[in-house]
Amino acid sequence: MKNGFFLVCFICALMWSNLAAQSRLYKEAVLSGDEFYDQGPNMHRKALVFYLRADSMDGSRAEIKYRIGRCYLNSPLKYNAQAYFQKAFEMNANVAFDVHYYLGFCYHLDSKWDQAQVDYEAFKSNLKLGKKESRQEFAEVTKRLEEVAVGRKLVESPIRAQVENLGSGINGPFTDYSPVISADESVLMFTSRRINTTGGKIDPNYDEYFEDIFVSNRFNNTWSLPENLGPPVNTPGHDATINLSSDGQKLLIYIDDNGSGNIYVCKLEGDRWSNPEAFPRQISSKDHESAASFSFDEKTLFFVSDRSGGLGGSDIYACSLDEKGKWGEVRNLGPSINTPYDEQTPFMMPDGKTMYFSSKGHETMGGFDIFKAEMDTSGNFKKPVNIGYPVNTPDDDMAFVLSASGRHGYYASVRKEGYGLRDIYLITFMGKEKIPVLTNEDVLLAGISKPVIETGKMMAKAEQISSNNVIILKGVILDDDTGVPLEATISVTDNAKGKEVASFQSNSKTGKFLVSLPSGKNYGIAVQAPSHLFHSENIDLSIQVENQEIIKEIRLKSLSAGTRMVLRNVFYDFDKATLRKESIVELNLLVKILNDYPTMRIELSSHTDNKGSERYNLDLSQRRSQSVMDYLISKGIKANRLQAVGYGFSIPIASNDTEQGRQMNRRTEIKILSK
Repeated sequence: MKNGFFLVCFICALMWSNLAAQSRLYKEAVLSGDEFYDQGPNMHRKALVFYLRADSMDGSRAEIKYRIGRCYLNSPLKYNAQAYFQKAFEMNANVAFDVHYYLGFCYHLDSKWDQAQVDYEAFKSNLKLGKKESRQEFAEVTKRLEEVAVGRKLVESPIRAQVENLGSGINGPFTDYSPVISADESVLMFTSRRINTTGGKIDPNYDEYFEDIFVSNRFNNTWSLPENLGPPVNTPGHDATINLSSDGQKLLIYIDDNGSGNIYVCKLEGDRWSNPEAFPRQISSKDHESAASFSFDEKTLFFVSDRSGGLGGSDIYACSLDEKGKWGEVRNLGPSINTPYDEQTPFMMPDGKTMYFSSKGHETMGGFDIFKAEMDTSGNFKKPVNIGYPVNTPDDDMAFVLSASGRHGYYASVRKEGYGLRDIYLITFMGKEKIPVLTNEDVLLAGISKPVIETGKMMAKAEQISSNNVIILKGVILDDDTGVPLEATISVTDNAKGKEVASFQSNSKTGKFLVSLPSGKNYGIAVQAPSHLFHSENIDLSIQVENQEIIKEIRLKSLSAGTRMVLRNVFYDFDKATLRKESIVELNLLVKILNDYPTMRIELSSHTDNKGSERYNLDLSQRRSQSVMDYLISKGIKANRLQAVGYGFSIPIASNDTEQGRQMNRRTEIKILSK
């Protein structure tokens, strides 16, 4: 009997000891969670670990479940919050004064509009507006109710777009976001916090690896496995993508300068990226600059800053290069774009007129939504338009970029089906609804989790969403004698105005180039490299044309006797020898070469098609050559260095049986007689 009594006492003591130890562990977990929780939302992810541990030991405390819900909302796993808020409310309807707000927010994120509205209204009705804090909360919940109304409307009328995860080849189990692309979608860069970041260290504020930039290239519609961009772009600290120029030769990145984040630019020199270069003080201020985009001609930078004097929160600003190549004054884009809320991640289309950006203002369906704004003829942006659901969601939708074709968009999103905490998605815009047709188009981008377009499926083809069309001129520039790639300058001129609108460089190692040309102008393209005769192209987009790619291999000829070239941007009045003003820019390039090589002698020859008599065409071509010669003489070139000849239609370079061939035959050429 006595032994039994002692056994019972021992068991009770052991149970008491275990309960005491569990109570101690529970209190330690709660205290540790409270310590991080009280430091603010950035530390809620660390608090979450301890609160979940405490809740697993004792799930009877509604306040802990409420705090777990708050912590989940400040993590990439925010969809887990709803169950904890619901349980906390069931256990204690007065667990927190704002529990209805957060329940409404969870329903809002889940597109449960009616339930979200009920809880938002319940929270709103309990507010007492005598306090400043309550007035702020009243304004915030009123904004949420407006977002619910917008969300309900947008979901009822979705746009024709497919949103697809880019797949495990690009996305990993970590956080992947902020995608940027070249205009032709051949290069994809993005920011990731994956394990192989430079330095391999973890950011204590987010409990994730530091940010690094990764790159993937597309070959035969397949994305290569991402590679770390490496130094000097990536460092042991935070390095994040902001934007990529259309030709893929300039990369805008974000660097956290001891808390004052700034925008830097890196340039592709051969196959290596240069050290990041800071922008001048008017752009990289002491405030926080977090996002930016070049205009198509790279002469204007659109960027985001939270500097004082804005319209509220972070605003989008613009700064342009002056005639001397210096960055001028910064200007706020004004109330048509900026609101009392935050604006972020501007992206300028290569058409030079269309900007996409994210905003918490305007008419959003929740958090940041993506908007489209077009520039009018005076250079001001019109009222932005929400691009719609399913691209926009009740959560934050940011860092949207669009291919030059307008058919494919890329952005990062938090979705339940993702591979990691945040993934990169491909958007294929389907255009207006049409009668389904059988398509043989292969999968657009191999490696996505669910292909957008499959062979043999009854689906509409992808269509552009930008109304301002763009021609992409790309290819490679080579030395004509050796075939060696050349670093050359590609000058783009508006022939009607006789003004250079943009200038680009081909890659110094590969000779590759890419130029985006917005429709609406007649363009002269001049390709120049030292010790070579320039090459010209004429691309007339003065009439609206469809998006397309033009691929060219341009071979620059050496400055030696016998070298010929066609002056493709020398024009005459119809059936006359009068030079049109569109010819001046190209003729001035010829003047420069003749001034650079003062002993060079050239032949100027004009040619016609076979319409009309031989005698008439010989006379017309002679007079046209003489017009070019007269212009060069007017610019100081001595007459004894020039020889004007008209060949009529005796030397065709194409068939005269087609209009295209006849157009090619109507030309003016130069031939180097001696150097």
